[in-house]
Amino acid sequence: METQASSRMKKFLLVINCIILAIGNCGGPLITRLYFIKGGKRIWLSSGLETAGWPIIFIPLAISYVNRCKCQDKILATNDNNNNNNNNIKVVLMTPRILIASIGIGVLTGFDNYLYAYGVAKLPVSTSALLIASQLAFVAGFAFLLVKQKFTAYSINSIFLLTLAAVVLALHANGDRPKGEAKREYALGFILTLGAAALYGLILPLFELLYKKAKQNITYTLVLEIQAVYCLFATVVCTIGMIINKDFQAISREAKTFELGEGRYYIVIVSSAIIWQCFFLGAIGVVYSSSSLVSGILITVLLPVTEILGVVFYGEKFTAEKGISLVLSIWGFISYLYGDIKGSKLKTENQSPEQEMIDKTCTP
Repeated sequence: METQASSRMKKFLLVINCIILAIGNCGGPLITRLYFIKGGKRIWLSSGLETAGWPIIFIPLAISYVNRCKCQDKILATNDNNNNNNNNIKVVLMTPRILIASIGIGVLTGFDNYLYAYGVAKLPVSTSALLIASQLAFVAGFAFLLVKQKFTAYSINSIFLLTLAAVVLALHANGDRPKGEAKREYALGFILTLGAAALYGLILPLFELLYKKAKQNITYTLVLEIQAVYCLFATVVCTIGMIINKDFQAISREAKTFELGEGRYYIVIVSSAIIWQCFFLGAIGVVYSSSSLVSGILITVLLPVTEILGVVFYGEKFTAEKGISLVLSIWGFISYLYGDIKGSKLKTENQSPEQEMIDKTCTP
């Protein structure tokens, strides 16, 4: 019963994090692009907003702490004679090893934020989303190297279809250069966005590697603590860039010339921080609940959704290539989902009663 409850909780967390990731993955590029097309010009500011909403994590952290305390009380009630176990359950702290790793990933994320923000500033949503989709190949490669990710026929088929969907979108990318955008700036934005995809393709498997090498029980509470640390240091990197570039002094001036009005400028700024935090919270949550490969697949499969939203909100053309890409992405996602369900079913059928006893853990 405990194993089933733990499995249900893990699946519940996966579903919730998938929803949160979808909101951030689709909404983040749109609101960042809105900032730039309506008069915003500060790239370091935009990159900082991608992780500046990290204090929001205190909300799910508080909920997680309460849930952990309830779980702890149940265990104490049934294990009164095991003092050592009780102490281990009461105190679950982030070790220096995890803290240092989280800070390192945070610094990498800060630079990744800048690369991505520069690309969004220079490229249409459709083109930047296309390039970000290439991160799935990087995620798969780094996951294989760092965490020995195992691939099935279904996951390989999914990666192939999702990558093909991105290639199809590339067929119309040449005509997407915004009016008035210099070729040099467009090319640089193209290159830096591709670099952002590669770097984030490394970051996701690094999280999975951190969980595997942590040498302590990884609860969802600890995952949230890790995110708070790495988002904080990513924001620090971007804040240093903002100080050097004098972005703080320019915010009030930029707000007054913003096309949507000064009040809406600050609404866009705050909304950007909140929506992007949904992306990071969802991405790291999916890695915890499943794997870095699944997180990469979900980010890629949402690409056509972002494309469609770009058509709706910014009047970008919905070409035949985008329609084909949407079908391929859905097909690829269904392929992976079917393979995952089939694999989980086989694993459950083959699991021995002794292994079930070993796998019993308290839900986070």
